[in-house]
Amino acid sequence: MRRRSVTRRECGPRRRSSVARASAATALAASLVTPIAIASSSADELVRQARAHEAEHDDDVAVRRYMEALAIEPGNAAAWLGLGALRMKIGEAAEAERVYSSALDRVPSLQAALEGRARARWAMGRHDAAEADLCALATMRTAQASVPALLELAEWYAADGRAPAALAVWRRLRALAVERSDGPSELVAGRMVRALVILVDGADPASSPLEPAGATRHALAAIARRGG
Repeated sequence: MRRRSVTRRECGPRRRSSVARASAATALAASLVTPIAIASSSADELVRQARAHEAEHDDDVAVRRYMEALAIEPGNAAAWLGLGALRMKIGEAAEAERVYSSALDRVPSLQAALEGRARARWAMGRHDAAEADLCALATMRTAQASVPALLELAEWYAADGRAPAALAVWRRLRALAVERSDGPSELVAGRMVRALVILVDGADPASSPLEPAGATRHALAAIARRGG
């Protein structure tokens, strides 16, 4: 009987100690999670307010709200994208580029920020950097999801007179159209490929010289009017 009593005295405190440790761990976890949740909720509310001010054309206040949201939660994607888009809308392409670059530093997988930076750089006249961003975006996306970026990239290459580069993109677009059995898109892509082959004169896209700026666009338009 004495042994049983000793056993109960030894086990009882240990059970209470285990329960106490578990309770302490739960309390610690809650104390760590709660401020994060509150910060995220506060940042989301500031983003909501920023959008409301933006809708009312109160852009200065909207900018402040986005920045306040980022001060609370630096990884808030909606705040970065909203601020970048607003900077572009009010004609501040350089600021928009800075915003999108900062967003990518904190959230490297944020594809919308890469797309936004590409457009900001294009607006600034930094076409090579813009095209590199858009090309990277197309590479990050799945094959069919890359189509919009590839279409825009082909347009940019044509605007810059880079017929060989545009040809490579249109060939990719034609292949994607075949994969998804998209007859109309395949027809358009095939027509563009034929037109660009004429412009490039059969040279390898990697080694052909650039066309004068504007020449590619005009030639493509003329060929398209003739039906390829």
